[in-house]
Amino acid sequence: MCGRYVSRTEKQRIAETFHAQIVPEDYDPDFVPDYNVAPQTMQPVIRRSRDTGKRELARLRWGLVPFWAKDAKIAYSTINARAESLATSPTYREALKHRRCLVPADAFYEWRQIDKKTKQPYAIALENDEMMAFAGLWERWKDKKTGQPLETYTIITTDPNELMEPFHDRMPAILSPRDFDRWLGTGEAETQPMLPLDLLKPFPAEKMKAWKVGNKVGNTRNNSPDLLLPQEENSPTNLSLFGEL
Repeated sequence: MCGRYVSRTEKQRIAETFHAQIVPEDYDPDFVPDYNVAPQTMQPVIRRSRDTGKRELARLRWGLVPFWAKDAKIAYSTINARAESLATSPTYREALKHRRCLVPADAFYEWRQIDKKTKQPYAIALENDEMMAFAGLWERWKDKKTGQPLETYTIITTDPNELMEPFHDRMPAILSPRDFDRWLGTGEAETQPMLPLDLLKPFPAEKMKAWKVGNKVGNTRNNSPDLLLPQEENSPTNLSLFGEL
C-alpha cells in the first residue's frame, strides 16, 4: 500500500536526475513541494513523450482513470495497483502495455499498529536520501460531458521487504536507475513475454530506512517540512532487519 508520500524536490532537479524534459504547460510558477502527497492531487511523473520518444516530466493526477471509464470516480480505488494482477486486470492491462511511468518520491509514509487503538506513523526513504522512483502506470481519459482530457496515474505495489513487513503486507515497487529505460519501454505495445514484470519486486531492505514521525501527517491539510522530523528530539528511531535500533 502507498497512500501518502513526499515530493519535495524542485522540478528542475527532478528533470536533471531522471534526464527528462519538462512539459512547460504542466508547471505553473507557483508550483511548490508537497510534503504530504494525497490521492487526487497533481504530481510529477516521468514517461515517454509520444512525439519524441524521450523522457518527459509531466504533472498528472494521482488515481488512475481507465480510458474506458464512464466517469472519474473510479480513481478513488485506483491509487495503487497490485503487481501480480496488472497483466489480467481490465483496469491496468492496456496501460501496462503502452503507458508505464516512473513516480519520483523523496519518501513515503506508513503506519505501524501499536495496539488496537494506536498507530504510529513512520517515514520511509532510501538510506542514501536520494529520490526514489516508484513504478507506475498512466492513462489519458476524456470526460464525455465536457470533452476535457484528464491524465492520471497509479503506483504499483508489491510484496514487502524485511523493513516494510512490520507496517504492511504491501510496499511500493521501487525501481533502480539501471531499470528505468526497460520499465518505460518504447511506448509501443508489448506482448506478455516482453513485459518487464520481473522488475516489480521488493526493493533491498538494507538500502532503505524508516523513522518515527508525528501524528500531524495523518491530516492532509498539514503540509510542511516538519512532517519529516523524527519524533525523537535527537535522531530517527530507525528500523533494521532485526527491529528497532
